[in-house]
Amino acid sequence: MITITPAAAKQISASASQGNMGGLSMRIAARPNPDGSIHYGMGFDDQQLEGDLHISSGGIDVVISEASKILLEGTTIDYVELEPGEFQFIFMNPNDANYTPPA
Repeated sequence: MITITPAAAKQISASASQGNMGGLSMRIAARPNPDGSIHYGMGFDDQQLEGDLHISSGGIDVVISEASKILLEGTTIDYVELEPGEFQFIFMNPNDANYTPPA
């Protein structure tokens, strides 16, 4: 369903520790934009909603809403250095109209 790379898992775990959010699941959400691209959101969550999908990837407990499930199918989340000293989570999602697979 979703793959979290080791670099992303390490950063998520570090963020949970820094924010005293240890033990909470990472909720990942997606919604379509008018141009066919996908807007992503992620954050720690203690809510359990009806229809939520619960998975574990890279040692991270992940919660995905029923509405986001289809949009996130096959997504890989990584944490990369885009510019020197500038790190960011990226979503490599084959369902996103603007996604280009790495060469």
